[in-house]
Amino acid sequence: MPGMPGELRHPLPYASWETRGYWEGAGRGELVLQRCGACGSVQHKPRAICATCLSDDLEHFVASGRGEVHTYTVTNQNQQLPFRDSCPYVLAYVELEEGPRLLTNVVGVDPAEVRIGQAVVADYWAGEREDGEAIAVPRFRPA
Repeated sequence: MPGMPGELRHPLPYASWETRGYWEGAGRGELVLQRCGACGSVQHKPRAICATCLSDDLEHFVASGRGEVHTYTVTNQNQQLPFRDSCPYVLAYVELEEGPRLLTNVVGVDPAEVRIGQAVVADYWAGEREDGEAIAVPRFRPA
């Protein structure tokens, strides 16, 4: 079933042992990031070691879900399923309050109205899964 323009129907993600906390958090409507116990860095994408100091002393925590558009593009043409039925859509880097930048979509707004510096808040898209996993894809909408 095609999505509405701007409402991207994401491919269903696979949760590896490194990314499971992130995807399951999104399934609960929470944005889960990692914080290093050794140096205090907050990171995204989830991984087994700190990208700053290489420590494995990482904890998962629920982030605020707030941020701002750092940069974006409006995709008007994409022939890959399921993306082609969602054009135009906004692909953006959102700078989270906690520091990391997340590659995501901005939804719930006319693509022509998206601006750098615009305040956004996390929103979640959950598709039907055959494996019963409660996993969702974080995206953002105007705050």
